[in-house]
Amino acid sequence: MSGEHVRARCDDPPPSELLRAIEQFNAGEFFEQHETLELLWRDTAAPVRDLYHGILQVGVGFHHWRQGNYHGASVLLEEGIARLLSFLPACQEVDVERLVVDARAARARLAELGPERMGNADLARAPRILLAKRA
Repeated sequence: MSGEHVRARCDDPPPSELLRAIEQFNAGEFFEQHETLELLWRDTAAPVRDLYHGILQVGVGFHHWRQGNYHGASVLLEEGIARLLSFLPACQEVDVERLVVDARAARARLAELGPERMGNADLARAPRILLAKRA
C-alpha cells in the first residue's frame, strides 16, 4: 500500500488512456472503456489507481444494465461510486462530484425500475463524465 495521500496525484494532468476511456464512456461504449481503463488501472500505483477503478466500475455497471444483469449493474455502480468518493470534487481534471451525483441518480433509477423493468431505461441518456475547469 502506498504512503501517498489519496489525492496526491489529483493535480496531475489526465493520462491519455483516461481521456480515451472518458470518450468511450461518453459514447456509451462501456465495454470498450473497461478495456482501456483496465490497462491503465493495472499499471498505476495506489492510491490514484482507485480513481480509474471507480470510473471503470461505473461504466461496467452500465454495461451490465444494458445486458439486463440487474445484480451486476447494481453492485458495480455501488462499488464504483464508493471508490470515487475519496476523489471528490475533482481529480486529474475529472469532475468526480458530478459523476458520483449522476451515478447515484442512475443507481436509484435502476432500483426503482427493478429487474423486471430495467430494460425500459434509455441508456443513451446515461451519465457522462465531464472534465472540470482548470483553475
